[in-house]
Amino acid sequence: MVNFRKYISGITVLASGLFLAQTTVSTVLFNPNSESQKSFNLPSPVAMIEKTILSPKELVDINVNTMMADPVLKNATWGFVIYDPKTKKVISSYNENTPLVPASTTKLLTTETALSLLGENYRWMTQLEYSGTVDENGVLNGNLYIVGSGDPSLGTNKAGAWSYKEIITDFTEGLSREGIKKVNGDIVIQTALFKGNITRLPENVVWLENNNYYLPAGTTKEINPMNEKLIVKKNTTISNDKKYFYVSPYTNQMVYAEKYDGDGILTTKLPDAPAFLANSFRASLVKSGLAVTGKVQTKTTDAQPEIRKTVSMYKSPTLADIVYYTNQRSDNSLAEALLKTVGYFKKGNQTPEAGRETVTEHLKDAAFDLEGLTYMDGSGLSRSNKVTPISQVKYLTSLMGTKYYQTYFNSLPIGGQSGTLKRMFLETGNGQVFAKTGTLNKVKALAGYIKTNSGKTLVFSLLVNNYAGSVDMVKKRMEQLIEPTLDL
Repeated sequence: MVNFRKYISGITVLASGLFLAQTTVSTVLFNPNSESQKSFNLPSPVAMIEKTILSPKELVDINVNTMMADPVLKNATWGFVIYDPKTKKVISSYNENTPLVPASTTKLLTTETALSLLGENYRWMTQLEYSGTVDENGVLNGNLYIVGSGDPSLGTNKAGAWSYKEIITDFTEGLSREGIKKVNGDIVIQTALFKGNITRLPENVVWLENNNYYLPAGTTKEINPMNEKLIVKKNTTISNDKKYFYVSPYTNQMVYAEKYDGDGILTTKLPDAPAFLANSFRASLVKSGLAVTGKVQTKTTDAQPEIRKTVSMYKSPTLADIVYYTNQRSDNSLAEALLKTVGYFKKGNQTPEAGRETVTEHLKDAAFDLEGLTYMDGSGLSRSNKVTPISQVKYLTSLMGTKYYQTYFNSLPIGGQSGTLKRMFLETGNGQVFAKTGTLNKVKALAGYIKTNSGKTLVFSLLVNNYAGSVDMVKKRMEQLIEPTLDL
């Protein structure tokens, strides 16, 4: 950090001279006898002097010192690093080794792990198959099978994914091609990914923050996602103003929250999407006159599988598309699904625990500095997540040599232009800051890359915890800190 004493004398002398000069100019321009006067917005003398005699690095250091005493941040815990990936040196930093809550910048780790392990062209498949035979009257004497692979975008329209309606139309057309006019059997959901209905949720997750940070757990078979609601129970035994909330009406698991400002209607996707697809498919067939005599049932394993024929295969968007949507929109449900997918890919188990182990092992293999790291979930909703600013920048630097770096880089929001950064860096830094944002109550985070005015690429991390004031105040100070780095 810069020492102010080195510059204060020179700044004071020059500021006095420029102030006198500016006063003289103002006096000449002002005519008391004129009926209309023009207003001149002259630049700040000190600002002009600073840019004249101080280097961009010194201006960054001064901004860091100024933020330390800022009323919004002086009682906060925050850390900052600006790093040159070519020289492998820290340009400026503050609390670079302090573990801090990273909020949704956690998705940087989750999405990169998925790209590394699965490849950017990876797709999830959902197939419609049938067993048995079709007679001359078009009656299928056998079962329909919906074989899923854990597609996190199934039916969501996210990242270009098809809606449930579009998938059902495609499946129905497949049956028509096979000449099937009636199903004398069941619709069987089969996916090895879902070994159990209930999984424990990550600890200390802020499920109710920003009204829609909510991830249902367990089976929601035959439940329409549009009707997913939160059950609120007011606690009267401990404190009148404390409330307890069921995470989902279907799991009986309760979490605590001191404050809830939502309306009780939450928008998320189902973890049991194949079940919803199967039930909707059956209802659509019956409604269109294609009778299904059996019911929808689930088989996670099948000791004696029937011989089946594939009718139709739905392919999800590519992983590159999913990662782009996840980071641009900071989509929590997709991030958690990616966590489970990499866990299944490496461990044969779709639980969050397997996902966390997989990500942590991958980070270790990638030489991530694990000191100070606590990785609790894929999305960053848990306040138990911790990371140091220096580990973030070195990690982001290490990715610049990977074959999927451009895909990863392109997934990041652009300052003033796209995603969650569209309303930041509207002027200075517009189109030059490429970063993942993170927001929780009293947590604001930003980490990614900067394209400087000279064409260099720098890497940075800025994590702020327990600030005072509003989130907009913190965002403004973040912009002020980043501004001089553009001239490095």
